[in-house]
Amino acid sequence: MTLHTPNALDKSQSSARRLPPWLKRPLPAGASFAQTSQAVAVSGIATVCQHAKCPNRAECWSHRTATFMILGHHCTRRCAFCAVQTGRPASPEPDEPQRLARAAAELGLRHVVITAVARDDLRDGGAAHFAACVQAVRQQCPSATIEVLPSDMKGSEASIHALCDAAPHVYNHNLETVERLTPGVRPQAGYERSLGVIRSVRAYSPEILTKSGLMVGLGEERDELRQAFDDLVCAGCRILTIGQYLQPSSAQAPVQKYYPPDEFRELADEARAAGFFSVAAGPFVRSSYNAAEVFEAARAAAPQAS
Repeated sequence: MTLHTPNALDKSQSSARRLPPWLKRPLPAGASFAQTSQAVAVSGIATVCQHAKCPNRAECWSHRTATFMILGHHCTRRCAFCAVQTGRPASPEPDEPQRLARAAAELGLRHVVITAVARDDLRDGGAAHFAACVQAVRQQCPSATIEVLPSDMKGSEASIHALCDAAPHVYNHNLETVERLTPGVRPQAGYERSLGVIRSVRAYSPEILTKSGLMVGLGEERDELRQAFDDLVCAGCRILTIGQYLQPSSAQAPVQKYYPPDEFRELADEARAAGFFSVAAGPFVRSSYNAAEVFEAARAAAPQAS
């Protein structure tokens, strides 16, 4: 059973695979974890750490880092890999940018990552609210670098440019998977549309570092991954993350393969050879995992590579 077939995402076929030893994570513990949890709770801001059931939450929160998820807890899309609830979202909360900025300041974040659910119900896809969050963080944390991770906003160049005008340091938009698997994995998105987001950012704001992410383990072939690397670099993407897809629950697509650490190292080498400034690849790598270090590596490499 693979994602090659039309019924490959049938949840009744979900397999209960035993996790290999390299995919074990520690339980949350420590004062820093508690402090991060408290700061997030007081802010009232959702985090992708919680809502997407990220396996890195214990590590990241223990290091006083978190990825903020704005614009509510409900997504207007239903991607086959994602644990975030689908539903009718509430209206954007006007004070959310200030609450987010206060939480970032309390945590002393030097690199702030802001993501969101897809908001296809909003005319601009949430771009104005995203921009307000970037501006609020810049006011409260003037020395912090800022990374945004929005949806494709239906490919609207006006929305993409409005967010670019807020001048984040990194504009991240995930391709998620290879072209062949995109219709089953991201039925309301599109492979070419996501590449178009990267192209639009690069053309409009070349000073912003562009970033994308891929999941592996959904049934892709190595040649398809290499093609995705080339497509992203040609679109102007400068930073890439590659991580193992882990099925959040039986409601999501089943895992087809667990990549061992050695294979992630090979993928990282191939991605760097394709032309990315910075690559993070590993079983637990996610879009915002070690985002500050990945950004700094890209910023250091950019002058020599330009």
